[in-house]
Amino acid sequence: MASFMASGVASSPAQRGPAAADLAGALVRGELNPQEERDAQLILTALLDDPSPLVRGALAQELSVAYNAPHHIVVALANDQAEVAAPILNKSPRLTDADLIDCAAIGDCASQIAIATRLRVSAAVAAAIAEVGAREAVVALIGNDGADTPDFSLARIIERFGEDGETREALLHRGDLPVTLRAKLVDAAANALTRFVVSRDWLSAERAERATREAREKATVLLAADSSDNLDGPGALVRHLREQGQLTAGLVLRALLSGNTSLLIAALAELSGLPARRVAGYVGEFEGAGFGAVFHRAGLPETLLPAYRAALCARKEFGDDPDSQARLSRTIIERVLTSCERADDSALAPVIALLRRFDAEAARDDAREGMERLTRERAPPVERRKGFGNGLFNRRFAIAA
Repeated sequence: MASFMASGVASSPAQRGPAAADLAGALVRGELNPQEERDAQLILTALLDDPSPLVRGALAQELSVAYNAPHHIVVALANDQAEVAAPILNKSPRLTDADLIDCAAIGDCASQIAIATRLRVSAAVAAAIAEVGAREAVVALIGNDGADTPDFSLARIIERFGEDGETREALLHRGDLPVTLRAKLVDAAANALTRFVVSRDWLSAERAERATREAREKATVLLAADSSDNLDGPGALVRHLREQGQLTAGLVLRALLSGNTSLLIAALAELSGLPARRVAGYVGEFEGAGFGAVFHRAGLPETLLPAYRAALCARKEFGDDPDSQARLSRTIIERVLTSCERADDSALAPVIALLRRFDAEAARDDAREGMERLTRERAPPVERRKGFGNGLFNRRFAIAA
């Protein structure tokens, strides 16, 4: 106390700052008698109006981790300019959720980042950052393992910043991101890509829409494959797709042509209203009348039924290949094409055209993979370690691009 008073109000900020920190430290460590404590609180409160941020900053640093710091002083410092407020906002145990939410609402980006990177962030505070935070603060929140960020807040983040690549990347690194939110990220990426391509006049709006729709479907099949560990896994994804108007017969056929029946089962269950396990039984007996009845009840085009049956037959013949369940199989496509062409039915012409587009896409994917493999094999040892690319990168790019 005496050392601070001796420093005088006319001293420089470089002198007042350490003196203020010493006085604050003595207060929170309990080194003062009752009268000195009252005097210290009075002086520290007056220092909140000190014209130098160096003094207020020194005070904030000293009080930032104190459990018994005067609440009114802590709140005042938390509402100071960002360089002063940051240590308080980031560390102070005296700030309540209400305090932090208020500071997030009126603070600048730096203040919001300080809150978002606290060791522990409650669901209420995380929701506030998700709702009003700047993009940088939101990215910091996403990457904070100590933040209890509810799914509805993550969905709000996607609504606000889903078209931002850094935000999408941060979200995709979360191991707990539900499949429905991953699907929302796919939508956001597709929308951003469409607008970018059209704005540059690289493609017409119609061609850009088809390209992004196909990219979205490829990513969706990957999501379905990743969530197919149990029978009901893709159910949430399918419900989301239906709500968004994206649950199409062509998408389900794409999944089947990738050797993945989980999306088909979930889609038929969702559209028919039948239990997934019962639908799985009908899918297992795809040649029977029961499968045809479920197909009809789900409202899928009857012209596609032969293609679905041929795809299921080919999958049964060639067996499961977990590594291929996220990409089209030319072997299955060719088998289905042959079956449809042998039917010699003009009603199947649109189906055959779709299958040929799938075949061209699968051929290009195979060619890319083959070129990557050749490049890796022929590259010098150092370059080979760096890698030219791999399937995992391509899968992630389909979602994050």
